[in-house]
Amino acid sequence: MNFFSGIRYNMKGLKMGVKTPRLLLLGMARFAAVMILTVFSTGLLLVYHEQILNAVWAKPESLWIVWLWHVGAWLLTLLLAGLAAILSYLLSQILFSVVIMDYMSLITERIVTGREQTPAETSLPRRFWFLIRQEIPRTVFPLLLILIILIVGGLTPLAPVLTLLSAGVSAVFLAWDNTDLIPARQMVPFNRRFVQLLKSLGFHMGFGILFLVPGLNILLLSFAPVGATLYQLDKAKRERPNT
Repeated sequence: MNFFSGIRYNMKGLKMGVKTPRLLLLGMARFAAVMILTVFSTGLLLVYHEQILNAVWAKPESLWIVWLWHVGAWLLTLLLAGLAAILSYLLSQILFSVVIMDYMSLITERIVTGREQTPAETSLPRRFWFLIRQEIPRTVFPLLLILIILIVGGLTPLAPVLTLLSAGVSAVFLAWDNTDLIPARQMVPFNRRFVQLLKSLGFHMGFGILFLVPGLNILLLSFAPVGATLYQLDKAKRERPNT
């Protein structure tokens, strides 16, 4: 599937999620989990902002360089706020969202097919632990890659190009975090799932591109598991005659 197919599946998932009461409730729960952790961590940062700043660089007495201290203070605040948001998202994904996302995918699968594609021999605790373990590299690796790109961009004249590249990488991996739900639930090995991602970069770029739009991304990310599950079900249906 191509770039525009990704956009269409994203919007189909939003439409189905809003119209289905159980999916709507879970989508709002996922949104609330991320927001609560983000507000809490950012608030904690603001409370201890002055102590953190003084530990990094005490305010100079010289009026000639005090302006530089104020600039550094604002930059440090922005950096710490961004770090707090990233850590909150990561913590929410690992502790809450992986469960919510998987359940949204299960509900979507049951609505469309009347059943769920889960190995019968897999117990619920084992499947849950597998999902948690899979979420860690699926979330940490993209964040590290994006940070590396941004750091390299800040140290070279290629900053504008690398900034766009980091946005594209974010879109692809945010999409994959959702389209990978069914394969992960079926306990497909991580390396095979990653290869499948590389073979469908165009689709994932399209699916994730709207996640880069401020405001809209909050709504779409809440219901992205629905559209991603619809994509995986249609993909499996197309491939079945060839197997």
